[in-house]
Amino acid sequence: MNDTGWALLLLVAAIAFIVWGTAWRNLNAFFVLLLAALGTGLLAGLQPVQLVEAVKTGFGDTMSKIGIVILLGTALGVLLEKTGATLSLAQYILKKVGGSNAPAANSITGFAVGLPIFCDSGFIILSGLNRALVRVTRFGMPVMAAALATSLYSVHCLVPPHPGIAAASGTLGADMGQVMLWGILLAIPAAIVGNIWAKRSGQRLGTGRELGMKMARQDDASDSDKLPEIHPALAALPILLPVGLIGLKSVLFFNISPQSGNYHWGWQLLGFAGDPAIALLLSIGAVLLLLRPAKTSANTWLTEGIAKAGLILAITAAGGAFGHILKLTRIGEALGQALATLNLGIWLPFLLAILLKTAQGSSTVAVITAASLVAPMLPQLGLDSDTGRIAATLAMGAGSMAVSFSNDSYFWVVTRFSDMEPATTFRVYSAATLAMALTVQGLIWAASML
Repeated sequence: MNDTGWALLLLVAAIAFIVWGTAWRNLNAFFVLLLAALGTGLLAGLQPVQLVEAVKTGFGDTMSKIGIVILLGTALGVLLEKTGATLSLAQYILKKVGGSNAPAANSITGFAVGLPIFCDSGFIILSGLNRALVRVTRFGMPVMAAALATSLYSVHCLVPPHPGIAAASGTLGADMGQVMLWGILLAIPAAIVGNIWAKRSGQRLGTGRELGMKMARQDDASDSDKLPEIHPALAALPILLPVGLIGLKSVLFFNISPQSGNYHWGWQLLGFAGDPAIALLLSIGAVLLLLRPAKTSANTWLTEGIAKAGLILAITAAGGAFGHILKLTRIGEALGQALATLNLGIWLPFLLAILLKTAQGSSTVAVITAASLVAPMLPQLGLDSDTGRIAATLAMGAGSMAVSFSNDSYFWVVTRFSDMEPATTFRVYSAATLAMALTVQGLIWAASML
């Protein structure tokens, strides 16, 4: 077997091991990715000492690129949840949209709340409001739950600082501000497709009001009743602030380094504030200053956010170590050469992510692993440019949407907190994730052709 054939065999074995460990054996993804990196390096011929140093280098480089962003983004999400900001914003949107457009209200709410908060946390936070809407509107639980779930999911897969897409941006060297801006724009049609699918497929199942009424317990709103009422503008500011700062810096400094030249102090300040880590830190400060949680509560919530980020950081950094091994052993380059003749271009990152997502369930693991595979192939794919890296990152985000089913923890969050049967969730939510992924990828492909 020639070197290219052996490299491809190692790659297939590594991916199979990751899928087997995370999906079939339900092992922690950190250990699976770390073992995959070590095993691949050894079988590729790296010396043990060289291998250990390579794993440490990949781990550390990934943490330096994305670690602070994940920590601060997670802490911000916990603060917004605990202070009641997300719930206040949801109630305001519902009031403006109206009960007759309740699915649209759910989608808008999920989209806004999902920008800084993980989709599973966002769904749990808003599940009480969702159940209340089912009881007072003509729409059943399948429709309402799927509308909320798909909008949260669209942002989670496409918009930094969510960990998967953020880590992929760092691995491919894509401008995170540009990925955020384009990710938000692409998440809008994804959420619309999810909403349409939810209404059409959910209504075929009947009104489903009995599913909502089963949730009408006295303790449904007990937690939310304890939260203070917050003006919607104050609730929205910590969400819009980092998005605005990061996006503004990305637009103004596109293809220009803030460190180059003698910029006016105002531009230097914008370059500083628009860094994703600083923007998120300013947003956390805005929550503490404007919403004024008690000092003991604020410290507890910040600590909870940091603790919650620990596992995500570990998985992300282990994925970076795996990617560095692939780069060092030139396995990814061999794959690129083998696939270059197929002219897949922007479709290859998408297909790799969709395969990994469907096989093992985690969107974060899927996009991080896909990024590790795609990074060394960018020249062969014709994506070794600033815009190409952004497009490849978003294509992997699109692929990480599909298909969300029983091996995805979010699938069970949606099912259990909506009191739906798994078969119902498959029809109204899982199928929607495939439609969303194809829609986003189609838009990315069309844009790349222009």
